[in-house]
Amino acid sequence: MRLSRRASWFLTAFGVWSLWIWITFFKNLWADGEGLAFTNGDHSRPTAYFWIHATLALASLVLGLVVGSLGVRSLRRKAH
Repeated sequence: MRLSRRASWFLTAFGVWSLWIWITFFKNLWADGEGLAFTNGDHSRPTAYFWIHATLALASLVLGLVVGSLGVRSLRRKAH
């Protein structure tokens, strides 16, 4: 399958955006001060809220990496 230059840049930008958003989300989840992610606030006992959202972030990170790498690979092919 061949992608247009515009589609390749879009996929690359989407991958970068996804990585930035979900890494930031996970940092905020880890630093939760309201007691939603951890029962004690000392990171010793994660709650179901934490595990669900950590799984969501991980899946989105993987998808962002895959989509971004498709865009980058397509751009590299077009450069040669």
